[in-house]
Amino acid sequence: MKVSIFGTGYVGLVTGACLADVGHDVICVDVDEAKVAKLNQGVIPIYEPGLEHVVSTNFQNGNLRFTTNAEEAIAHAKLQFIAVGTPPDEDGSADLQYVLKVAETIAQYMTDEKIIIDKSTVPVGTADKVSAKISEVLAQRGLDLPYDVVSNPEFLKEGAAVGDFMKPDRIVVGISNELSRAPLKELYAPFNRNHDKVLFMDVRSAELTKYAANAMLATKISFMNEMANLAELLGADIESVRIGIGSDPRIGYHFIYPGAGYGGSCFPKDVQALTKIAADVGYDAELVQAVENVNNRQKHRLFEKLSAYFNGQLAGKTVAVWGLAFKPETDDMREAPSRVLMESLWDKGAKVQAFDPEANEECGRIYGEREDLRLLETKEAALEGADALVICTEWKAFRALDYELVKSTLAHAVIVDGRNLYDPSIVNSYGIDYLPIGRS
Repeated sequence: MKVSIFGTGYVGLVTGACLADVGHDVICVDVDEAKVAKLNQGVIPIYEPGLEHVVSTNFQNGNLRFTTNAEEAIAHAKLQFIAVGTPPDEDGSADLQYVLKVAETIAQYMTDEKIIIDKSTVPVGTADKVSAKISEVLAQRGLDLPYDVVSNPEFLKEGAAVGDFMKPDRIVVGISNELSRAPLKELYAPFNRNHDKVLFMDVRSAELTKYAANAMLATKISFMNEMANLAELLGADIESVRIGIGSDPRIGYHFIYPGAGYGGSCFPKDVQALTKIAADVGYDAELVQAVENVNNRQKHRLFEKLSAYFNGQLAGKTVAVWGLAFKPETDDMREAPSRVLMESLWDKGAKVQAFDPEANEECGRIYGEREDLRLLETKEAALEGADALVICTEWKAFRALDYELVKSTLAHAVIVDGRNLYDPSIVNSYGIDYLPIGRS
């Protein structure tokens, strides 16, 4: 099938590459000329395991193309995906200006039937706004062309997005016109060989499903962080508690790891947006709001632990930070706990020496050149001359620790572990003070 995708960010690029990989004829369009030029040169703007190979393979075989020419992309296909950003507005609501701009552009250039597919995470009712915008522009052109607006939210985990797309748990499709059912079934047929994974529903339910899924996962994280903080005060071990509750099949082990709080491009903005969606219809979503409040508080725990250890005397200290990305296998630092930690340290006059396997460049882009930030090429180099070590991201490279090296290199033998990577008894046996989350 011929497919056009507006947006070459995280969602658009993964979607386009994976659809092309199963044989569809895909054009990805973006207004950013520099980004499109780099993609045509084989330069991928994001780090995502396996994505570069899929993009380059399908670009070379002609299944995947990149352009800034919207008119070309609209003429190319009946199926038009909208996969542009929906950043949070000042009031927490999702900003739909880019989504509606794409809808307007499609309506300006379409000359035959189109199915417009919302892939972006959008509030309930967005499909109605997209449809209204298309109708408005078509009326201005004096045309009455058939179209339908479909909701097809993505459920991709950063760091595992290609695998998630190619082997999905489910494919949620919200339709208002039964005529859209057959084309969408055909589009996703290559991903249904094991069993039918397409869940058809109404458009509003599909739009809400995305927010509900992310809010539920965020709730589990915030709940465990609450329990971890309580465990510390009660002298309990959150790791034992985690195993104890995870063994209950009604709860399970997924997303019950305590830590330094969630970040990234989805959970923070989607939880915030869901609270605003509820408020707009007169409902006080207390639980959803509490999830965000707990998470915002949790992001300060690493700094609080470090500050308490040094009795608030952090001025002039140098802190080694392992992990900058909000999670492993990505270079994404949006809403990352590491940013709260580093900014708090700088505010108190401390310096940071950081290492991340993929996010060093992104950190440099965000903060620029500054005297109180050094980005090192190895985790060992980050320890040199440091007073303490803080772990923010659970990269595999951090799992096996050279305890003797840490003790001999740090000016103060202390590790603040935001991801509970190590056994406290082992760390302590080397004479290192260990400050994890929810463990004593």
